[in-house]
Amino acid sequence: MYWDWSVRSYASMLVRSENPSVRESERTIVRTTMIYSKRIQNLPPYPFAELDRKKQEFKAKGKNLIDLSIGDPDLPTPEPIVQCLQEAAAKGANHRYPPYAGTTKLREAVTRWYLRRFGVRLDPFSEVLILIGSKEGIANIHYAFVDPGDIVLVPTPGYPVYPVATKFAGGIPYLMPLHKTNDFLPDLGILPDNIAQKAKIMHLNYPNNPTATAAPQTFFDGIVQYAKQHSIIVCHDAPYTEIYYDGHRPHSFLESKGAKEVGIEFHSLSKTFNMTGWRLGFAVGNADIIKGLSQIKMNVDSGQFGAVQEAGILALDHEEKLTPAIRHVYQERRDVFIEAMKKTGFKITPPKATFYLWAEVPPGQTSASCANHLLEEAGVVVTPGTAFGEAGEGFIRIALTAPKEKLEEAAERLVSLL
Repeated sequence: MYWDWSVRSYASMLVRSENPSVRESERTIVRTTMIYSKRIQNLPPYPFAELDRKKQEFKAKGKNLIDLSIGDPDLPTPEPIVQCLQEAAAKGANHRYPPYAGTTKLREAVTRWYLRRFGVRLDPFSEVLILIGSKEGIANIHYAFVDPGDIVLVPTPGYPVYPVATKFAGGIPYLMPLHKTNDFLPDLGILPDNIAQKAKIMHLNYPNNPTATAAPQTFFDGIVQYAKQHSIIVCHDAPYTEIYYDGHRPHSFLESKGAKEVGIEFHSLSKTFNMTGWRLGFAVGNADIIKGLSQIKMNVDSGQFGAVQEAGILALDHEEKLTPAIRHVYQERRDVFIEAMKKTGFKITPPKATFYLWAEVPPGQTSASCANHLLEEAGVVVTPGTAFGEAGEGFIRIALTAPKEKLEEAAERLVSLL
């Protein structure tokens, strides 16, 4: 139902509302006339809405579900970070507006961490911007650099925010398929030259959600050269760099020579420190790109709560002490679940990073039919690969965001379907 909201109908509503003889039903009809913007009308269905609906339906029926569909850590935020927030929340200085770009102390903590972790030097004042979670920065970057009709290169399967935010800014998403035959890396050689010449932004995400692939440094080296050749802004989304296994430490895009000349990297404390609800992230890299994003942000938000930023400083300064225990839990879960799944017939390559498994569906099934079958027959909730784009067909994503015992039980349920 589309509603008509116009100056005339609004004025009519005001006149009618002052007339006591007008029936209440007429007033109600007029008050509810509204039309949404074209960007909302053209918005594709939220990819996880149907899955959420089915989960609620089965829960209402009393079904005992094991939910492995959500990329939200079930582990608690480390206690020192929580304690820091509690103390910082009592400080009067944190009850006022924070600096738009983030506090100087937090930006300096980001630079210290990047230097320790990746060997990358950053200027805290021109090359670091604090975000209310990296998601808002990824969405807002388009308003700074994309005009209507501009092309944005988007990986598929991939994070739905990339194409949706592109469309919000009037841009045109051009999909870069991630196939198993190319290790789930985009094949730049097949991108048409006319598309590359028109592209404003290229989105990348490694370690990758949903495929769990970690990109080699040589890949990023090639991206830098490609971006320079075609004058493309690279936006690398890197929230999973600290969730890795078997000592395979993922690379930062900014480690590649010349990377700061062409792009920025988005990072988040959400996955590294189990802080998804805290909404704290940052963008780092090219000063001019950071400046553009900052100009958008200062006009649409007022920054993150100062107490959360103080907790972020503690987290980054003590990352080497806090995250090994988190990685250990996920590695144990990964190993236990993959071992238990060997009897199910699913093909799963053990990931080197992230807390996801990208599993091929059995022959004769689609991503959707497989996910539905597991939900209906086993009470195990997974995400169909097509929720991340058509190129995700043939796969399901399994999140290791449940206790080891639950993962073992999920595997047993799947074995019982054989």
